[in-house]
Amino acid sequence: MKKLLILLLTFTVSMSFAQDKKPNVVLMLADNVGYGDISAYNLGARGGMVTPNIDKIAKEGLQLTQFLVEPGCTPSRAGLMTGQYSIRNGMSMIIAPGASGGLQEDDYTLGKLFKQAGYNTAYSGKWHLGPDAKNHPQNQGFDKWLIGFKGSTDGVLYKGKMADTGMPQQIIDAATIKLWEADGPGEPKVIGDYDFERRLSIEGEITERAINYLQEQKNEDNPFFLMVGFTRSHFPNDVSEEFKGKSGAGKYGDSMYELDYRTGQIMDAIENLGLDENTIVIWISDNGATITSTALDEVNIGDNGQFRGELGDAYEGSIRTAGMIKWPNNIEAGTRTNEMFSIHDFLPTFAGILGEKLPKDVYFDGVDQSDFLTGKQEKSNRDHLITFIGDRIGCVRWNQFRIYPMLVNRTGNNPSNGGYLGTTEETMGFPQVFNIETDPKEQVDVLPHGASWIMGPYMKIVAAYKATLKDYPNPPAPNLTKF
Repeated sequence: MKKLLILLLTFTVSMSFAQDKKPNVVLMLADNVGYGDISAYNLGARGGMVTPNIDKIAKEGLQLTQFLVEPGCTPSRAGLMTGQYSIRNGMSMIIAPGASGGLQEDDYTLGKLFKQAGYNTAYSGKWHLGPDAKNHPQNQGFDKWLIGFKGSTDGVLYKGKMADTGMPQQIIDAATIKLWEADGPGEPKVIGDYDFERRLSIEGEITERAINYLQEQKNEDNPFFLMVGFTRSHFPNDVSEEFKGKSGAGKYGDSMYELDYRTGQIMDAIENLGLDENTIVIWISDNGATITSTALDEVNIGDNGQFRGELGDAYEGSIRTAGMIKWPNNIEAGTRTNEMFSIHDFLPTFAGILGEKLPKDVYFDGVDQSDFLTGKQEKSNRDHLITFIGDRIGCVRWNQFRIYPMLVNRTGNNPSNGGYLGTTEETMGFPQVFNIETDPKEQVDVLPHGASWIMGPYMKIVAAYKATLKDYPNPPAPNLTKF
């Protein structure tokens, strides 16, 4: 009897430990992948361009069909890292070459949350959240920056473009983008140049270092948080010989083929190392695809599905993209939802999952979605999202309605009315309102047709946001045209 009691006690303690064991987390962030670029979302509309490895995450977990982000690389990454609208930390525009700004020492980040919860943390890949060491992963809650670069993926084109315009070689050499790594806080270490040739191999290097980290963590006592910042399908989408012609859908298709392949390598590593049962896997894109604001030989190739817009504007095609979450034994496989979930929600959601308290002196725009993800509640805790273009509210999304308080004029190089590349125009009277469910291309303003009641919720959302600025004022917003 005594032996039986000891066995029962041992079993109970071991079961309790298993239930309380914190999950590992692998978050893969793609670059400029549109809603229509993933076969799980486009229902085969892109022909031979299929993404079976990415689709598998959706099949084995939760597919979000209304995953919302911010309209650019830097703003979305800032929203992901801080759980705040990017305007709250001065990053509501893409950080341009030579510009300052980025994450600051006192910003509370996703990396810092996981460190607070006792995790080992690492980042592999593109960062784009500031040019200085204080802005970089190793000083923002990540133990290691495995490999990466500071700015935009298309930086590999700068030297060639500068040479074409006759810039002195000294200036061209100074514009060379570097690849970095860091093991611990402080200054990162240069490990090479990020040039056009390196662009062809960088996705493999980012993936290899991520897999090496997974192997290192297999026998660690602490759980781990690994974030992978892919570079595809941001232009230029040239690929190495290994992937040329593999998709049958041109250069962009080959780039997506490699992105899917690299995703599969990481998923295979998680499974082969026996980590899959206790690992949350997240796969998301930072914003919609570029349609016109891209390399000349890639115009009109990216696909944002049925939605109007592209990277850099306030339209749905810019801010609705792919999002999938796999969590064995917690999220039912094959689940699909059209409930609203934003990139800002990850930080407070993980705080909820891990039982961690968030700082009281920071205002978080993200909401805790842990009960929604695990099926404890049917509805999302989010019903609206504000999109900023610089220092302006470009759009308010409330339920199925998109409400525009300003117009963005067409520009010669961006016929989709790109917010970052267009010019704004003040409006008088009522804003424009579109029903995104019945009118995904946003062609019919519903406001003049008996929908003025929408102004009530709209004004309430804007007023609530403005009220937070009294205690949590925004820093100056970036602006490249007004000084």
